[in-house]
Amino acid sequence: MGERRIEHPIFAALYDRFVPDRFLVGLHREYLTADLAGRVLDLGAGNGAMIPYAADAADEGLEYHAIEPDPHMRRRAADVAARSDLRVHLRDDRAESLPYVDDAFDVALSSLVFCTIADPDPALDELARVLRPGGELRFLEHVRNDGWRARAQERLTPLWERAAGGCQLHRETVERFVGHDAFEVLEIERTDVGLFPATPVVRGRLRRRQVPSLSARS
Repeated sequence: MGERRIEHPIFAALYDRFVPDRFLVGLHREYLTADLAGRVLDLGAGNGAMIPYAADAADEGLEYHAIEPDPHMRRRAADVAARSDLRVHLRDDRAESLPYVDDAFDVALSSLVFCTIADPDPALDELARVLRPGGELRFLEHVRNDGWRARAQERLTPLWERAAGGCQLHRETVERFVGHDAFEVLEIERTDVGLFPATPVVRGRLRRRQVPSLSARS
């Protein structure tokens, strides 16, 4: 049996119309795209929200690649790319099986993506594979909360997942990032954006280790 098709047409349409992305997380997208150079992978481009920020921050030699498996979101991302000065190589692949050679990228961007990936551990392994040693994973992700809020997220997730394009409210994404042997932490900080139940929102930078330990997943 093949992989389940990722397709959320209603969510894609509503996101474009009703989510003020620039107002909510614009400053954090600027953080992710600051001083971009070399070969960059936008993991889960969504509706293309990251592309204008990358275009503004990029140097002349930037090579920008992006994947987005949802055709409705990808169509919107393609429209944004067409209006940008930045050339975007946009593909329909999934994070769990990236179509790139080892050590292909200098920077990978993950912005509100890991909450929706069906199999996050293989996806992180794939990021470690395609980032060159010394390359950066820059992320902005909402994660599992604490106490009663975490318990509420557990209860809300089945409904939220159906309404919000597969989003999992209770993913422990930062722990997953920090615990991966291929990465070392450069910085991690909690932001002041977001509304419950999709809080807290954490941003940060990880570096691909120069010589991963033998226990690193591959």
